[in-house]
Amino acid sequence: MKKTVLMALVAISLISSFASAKTKEVEGIVNLNTASVQELMLLPGIGKSKAEAIVAYRQAHPFKSSEELSEIKGIGPKMLQKLEKYLTVTGPSTLHEVSNKPQKTLQ
Repeated sequence: MKKTVLMALVAISLISSFASAKTKEVEGIVNLNTASVQELMLLPGIGKSKAEAIVAYRQAHPFKSSEELSEIKGIGPKMLQKLEKYLTVTGPSTLHEVSNKPQKTLQ
């Protein structure tokens, strides 16, 4: 029994560390009409192919609202809801990764 519990705790720990390593923390916003592929790839869940699809879409159809992002294959309502706080169609892009490393304090 103890061995099973220990193995379960190890598995949970490994899954937890893997999930946190894959999740990037970002802050700011990204302008869907001007962002580069690299800037779009900072968005959680957006890889190179989706970022390229966003750029290709906007060349023919500039975004009037962030909801239009759902026109991109692979971006459904759940993903759009997750991304909404990072999206704009006007102004500069300010999205950047946030470091998870603790800051050293000078004493």
